[in-house]
Amino acid sequence: MRTVELLLDEAADQAVREAWRRLADAGLPSQARHRSPTNSPHLTLATCPELTTQIRWNLAEVAAALPLPVRCTGVVRFERPTSVLAWALDLDRALTDLHRRVWQAVASDSPPQTLNPLHEPGRWSPHITLGRTRRAGAFADRRVPDLLPTPPLSVQLTTLRSYDTETGALEVLEPRS
Repeated sequence: MRTVELLLDEAADQAVREAWRRLADAGLPSQARHRSPTNSPHLTLATCPELTTQIRWNLAEVAAALPLPVRCTGVVRFERPTSVLAWALDLDRALTDLHRRVWQAVASDSPPQTLNPLHEPGRWSPHITLGRTRRAGAFADRRVPDLLPTPPLSVQLTTLRSYDTETGALEVLEPRS
């Protein structure tokens, strides 16, 4: 499986890593516990079985639209088969359009049943994961958000990349030249 993700500007990246550290220091699930060199704060836009030539061509056009400023709206929790604590991002018109273009790119050359329905336009909730666990309700304590630094008001989404979940390889998806 291949992900399509956006990386954050340096200041936002550091703020997320500080949140990861604070969660880990408090003994809570944290992305800081994932020691892989490929583990970076990011926004997942979609997943697909492979990046075909057609998908790559369309994603190169999306990459040309970067950087994209977005607003962080605060802490959010999800309970879907895993418990997730994250910083939510405002789904404004520009981010909605960029996400729609990515979805159309991966859907253009992927079997429909292989696409994650949670990434589908209208269902997708843009967020930057701070911690995740299979333990239900792990972030339900009201004090958990108080452990976190203040999220950045503005985040620049700077780089389009893909992660190969089978090989662990990362690939930056460049704009067409």
